[in-house]
Amino acid sequence: MAGAILDTSIYIDHWERGLYQETLENLRRAYIIRHSAVVFSELRRGARGRDAERRVADLYELATIRWEPSAADWSEAGRLVRNIGDSEGWDINKRRDFQNDALIALTARSHGATVVTANSSDFELLRSELQISIFTAR
Repeated sequence: MAGAILDTSIYIDHWERGLYQETLENLRRAYIIRHSAVVFSELRRGARGRDAERRVADLYELATIRWEPSAADWSEAGRLVRNIGDSEGWDINKRRDFQNDALIALTARSHGATVVTANSSDFELLRSELQISIFTAR
């Protein structure tokens, strides 16, 4: 069975807005869900309040397999951020945010996994460059 990485946007929308319940159930049947170290970092950075912090900590403990970017992925992310950022005319803040998406996409590529996201615009820029599969939750 193929693997999938859930992007930060999926967790936030599900936890805060109750979205994607049926989609997540279908994904669990179609993919082996793996967790990204980059996504955990984003979730921890944004967790405000005890409930949010506990939810992220609980997920981290449950996720016994955590995929992380390699040193080569970090180097490649820098190239992608520079090239795509220059092409799109992005400022330094957008480039910094995009780096995490690039790292998530590169990690998914190294495992042959699909990226599941609710915010596909950045991942669409990476799709053709990296030949990755993206599933956009709606």
